[in-house]
Amino acid sequence: MTATIGQINSSYDLLFKILLIGDSGVGKSSLLVSFISNVVDDLAPTIGVDFKIKTLTVSGKKLKLTIWDTAGQERFRTLTSSYYRGAQGIILVYDVTRRETFTNLFDVWAKEVELYSNNQDCVKMLVGNKVDRESERAVTREEGIALAKELGSLFLECSAKTRENVQNCFEELALKIMEVPSLLEEGSTVGKRNILKQKQEQQTQQSGGCCS
Repeated sequence: MTATIGQINSSYDLLFKILLIGDSGVGKSSLLVSFISNVVDDLAPTIGVDFKIKTLTVSGKKLKLTIWDTAGQERFRTLTSSYYRGAQGIILVYDVTRRETFTNLFDVWAKEVELYSNNQDCVKMLVGNKVDRESERAVTREEGIALAKELGSLFLECSAKTRENVQNCFEELALKIMEVPSLLEEGSTVGKRNILKQKQEQQTQQSGGCCS
């Protein structure tokens, strides 16, 4: 974990919860690490759910993003449902070189968002990762744009390896969230207390061995 509950304070204007979802191996963890630390290594698949924290300034507001990285494997799917709760932003990630990861966004992941997200105003972003492997591309940019339009999502292609568009991905999502009054209210001081309480509950569940 990048930060503990005790380290979180009021030295920011808004707190947003962002969820990364998608098939295993599409690069969700690499995307997050690239954004957090500017370094990308080959990472093992996430077990259950992990989260990291990043502070950045967007449009004059100091934001604290709690970014939840979920496992894409089927056997962890039931563990992730509760993590949709309270998310103001959801990033649906696919690998542009693996077509099945793209089709699963519509067949599996978008349906999960509809089923589990308790926030109708939640901002979604479709992200095609691994554009550094252009010669292996199996999903065109136009197809990504079309699916994002169908899902009512923002759209970006990026590379966690080269960091192309990684910063833009999170900044554009945060900007869009800031345009939604109900999400701004959730990110305010009142919302902070609710999210921190949820984190404590989830950490207690994890320490109890639910992810074994």
